[in-house]
Amino acid sequence: MILEAFIQGVGVLGPGLSGWPDAAAVLTGTRHYAPEPTVLPTPSLLQSTERRRTGRVVRLSLAIASEAVAQAGIASQHLRSVFSSSGGDGHNCHEICQSLAADPREISPTRFSNSVHNASAGYWSIATGATLASTVLCAFDASFCAGLLEAVTQVSVDREPVLLVAYDTEYPDPLHAKRPVPDAFGIAMVLTPGCDERSSARVEVALDDGPADTLHDSRLEALRRAIPAARSLPLMRQLALREQGRVILEYLDVCHLAVGVAPCR
Repeated sequence: MILEAFIQGVGVLGPGLSGWPDAAAVLTGTRHYAPEPTVLPTPSLLQSTERRRTGRVVRLSLAIASEAVAQAGIASQHLRSVFSSSGGDGHNCHEICQSLAADPREISPTRFSNSVHNASAGYWSIATGATLASTVLCAFDASFCAGLLEAVTQVSVDREPVLLVAYDTEYPDPLHAKRPVPDAFGIAMVLTPGCDERSSARVEVALDDGPADTLHDSRLEALRRAIPAARSLPLMRQLALREQGRVILEYLDVCHLAVGVAPCR
């Protein structure tokens, strides 16, 4: 079965990649890739009280979602959403573990509320007033492809636009030793059922048993392999090239995800 959707907006933030135009220049070879620690902006969409409570995962997801929605030109209130992450907020998890190991074992209400996997979706709703259905997924290293499949399925079946937000952040030690995600990386896309003047590409998604694509640049390939959400990079490169093509994204042990890309203009 082949599922179809149109991409109308993209947001990217990660090591050495500060937004979609910058990432597109790197992925097409127009700009030299220089890996640098991800700088997460202050979530200006939120009121100051809520802003102070946010951790790295919320700042990352709000930044990439805002970029994709602004590019798409669709009001956030008119978008369903799919949020997908391999592990959620690692720093908050670390702080909770430290609190539970201390005496007395006391956890702040803010840390507890930020520990749930749908925290980013909740803050997005608070920040933008988006009240349509939101799906929150976790599929460990396969989380980006799981989120893409869910979002494209919703677009294909319900014929409504969907915001996909896939993101991961690092864990501090000692958790980092068991889950060595090195930095924060996220990708967001607004997917629509039809094409208009803002659409950049049509995508067709299907399961495939072929080998997953890799990247020729060794530093970008290291990023793709190190952070689960960065498994999206071969697709991002094909979109940046603005050429018709097909990529196979690393997904599960038994199958991968093939994405056909055709530019709209």
